[in-house]
Amino acid sequence: MDQEYERRLLRQINHQNLPAEARLTKVSATCSPVSVKSGDRFIPTRAGSNWSINFHYANENCRSPSQNHKAKDATSDSSKDAVAYAALLRNELLGAGIETVPDPHTEDRRHAVLSQDSHSLFRYTVHTKRVPFDSDSEVSPYSLSPLSNKSHKLLRSPRKPARKISKIPFKVLDAPELQDDFYLNLVDWSAGNLLSVGLGACVYLWSACTSQVTRLCDLSVDGDSVTSVCWNERGSLVAVGTHKGYVQVWDAAGGRKLTSLEGHSARVGALAWNGEQLSSGSRDRVILQRDVRTPPSAERRLQGHRQEVCGLKWSPDHQHLASGGNDNKLLVWNSSSLLPVQQYSDHLAAVKAIAWSPHQHGLLASGGGTADRCLRFWNTLTGQALQSTDTGSQVCNLAWSKHANELVSTHGYSQNQILVWKYPSLTQVAKLTGHSYRVLYLAVSPDGEAIVTGAGDETLRFWNVFSKTRCTKESKSVLNLFTRIR
Repeated sequence: MDQEYERRLLRQINHQNLPAEARLTKVSATCSPVSVKSGDRFIPTRAGSNWSINFHYANENCRSPSQNHKAKDATSDSSKDAVAYAALLRNELLGAGIETVPDPHTEDRRHAVLSQDSHSLFRYTVHTKRVPFDSDSEVSPYSLSPLSNKSHKLLRSPRKPARKISKIPFKVLDAPELQDDFYLNLVDWSAGNLLSVGLGACVYLWSACTSQVTRLCDLSVDGDSVTSVCWNERGSLVAVGTHKGYVQVWDAAGGRKLTSLEGHSARVGALAWNGEQLSSGSRDRVILQRDVRTPPSAERRLQGHRQEVCGLKWSPDHQHLASGGNDNKLLVWNSSSLLPVQQYSDHLAAVKAIAWSPHQHGLLASGGGTADRCLRFWNTLTGQALQSTDTGSQVCNLAWSKHANELVSTHGYSQNQILVWKYPSLTQVAKLTGHSYRVLYLAVSPDGEAIVTGAGDETLRFWNVFSKTRCTKESKSVLNLFTRIR
């Protein structure tokens, strides 16, 4: 028998013995077109490759972190126009299909393109999947514009109005004898819209409503000088720390001294109120907590720092006290223990700048001195370090916005600037300059819109930096029991 005839006969017999489902599958597989073509594993295929798009996104994704950081600093109208123009070019030249103007402050400004393999220049398989017809990509023959419909949608998309932050202060006050000392805290703004300033041996009160200046106290008769001032939450009492280690409590409305607290053996550079309790940090490395309504003998001594205490802040829920010292340590204390419940040692210089977030429970921000220059953020609920950024200069003060998830930092060596940051992206919203010395002092107005800064150039400068509207995307932690108690 002929071998060719025998082979065809056996193939026919085997086909008849197969089940019906297997025969249908085999027939459909042989009749359907091949959807994927594989090329050589060493030689990439050229079919279906758009080299201009691949090279563009390869260069975009390989930018250095410093270039990405500079790209995030777009705040002016010209920079936003540049972002819109770049999106328009990507539509027309690269076919990106962008319909809305990307926000320059977003963390990731890369957009999806038609190709899903933008991370690689080469392909070794060709997908022949048919692209559905898109009427939006067609240009009408009667259109007088050379742009595509996607680009028209991009140009018509609503744009968020640009936020204007003035680069010049709206008020400047002279502050003679304002000391250029990193470890002091000589400026504070009360809830009653009174600004207290320690100048030499005197404390002056300036009314933001009437611009009237009054002298509250003069310590020169005792041979002492002012090293810190701090208002209580209601704005009725102001605490004054002195060079000799005293803490005086004054009634601002009556202009009289209520009490003078002893206990420190060196200057008191940091003060913080917690209701009727007053915490004071000193060069003697001790933190004293006292209730101004009780006898001075009832006090709590917190000993954890090895050098001068230069920063104190109570959390918004009144449960934890954060302290920073010249020993590069950031400590967190609770209201009952005499030992710190948390200790952070990542800073490489003195920690004076401390601020609790009013928007996220347990979020603490801190800044280091000249040898550190970093802003660091901590989750005090878990004790974890969240993120950090190098500001390029000494961090002197920190304050959060009351209405938005933003914060302002003041700096010393070597740029003497004021920076406004978005959190958590840590993009710079604004950079303000004007002080010729280190910006050592910072306070926020009671309405949360303006700040006042002080420096060794003996001036106080007032800036409008924060927005009026409250942020609708404030993060709320489910672990915050205090927001759920009614």
